[in-house]
Amino acid sequence: MPRRLLRDGAIVLDDWEELQEAALPADARALIIDFDRWQRERAALRRYPGKLGVTLEPAHRVEELAEDLPRFALVAARFPGPSDGRGYTQARLLRERYGFSGELRATGYVRRDQVFFLARCGFNALELPEEELPTAGAAFETFSAAYQLSNDAGMPLKRARR
Repeated sequence: MPRRLLRDGAIVLDDWEELQEAALPADARALIIDFDRWQRERAALRRYPGKLGVTLEPAHRVEELAEDLPRFALVAARFPGPSDGRGYTQARLLRERYGFSGELRATGYVRRDQVFFLARCGFNALELPEEELPTAGAAFETFSAAYQLSNDAGMPLKRARR
């Protein structure tokens, strides 16, 4: 059964497939690969006819992906636990410095109480635990105004700034 996720403020079925170490499929499916595989097999993956996404681990440097960003329709940042916030920085860099306009997905340890802040950093797709999905959309309304400058690319509705 396909997993559900929160994308652009709505609960949707995930239309992407994660490709681990298997061979590339012959058909043009939307595939997510890990950054290390992209680095190893870049030439072959550039010729893949379908949509490609890549997953960044916290230690990966966004700068190493910058040249290839036009090839990706999705970039995912993995959060390994509640105390690792490097994915927030990766998101801001992707949106603001490198102009990435595709799907920016938060994966791994992602919870409802992070939704508002993830969206303010530019994430527009969130892999949440299934039991948190029904109420996660309400988290976009946690605050009605923002004091800080931010990249609100992931917010379904933009906030007024004070």
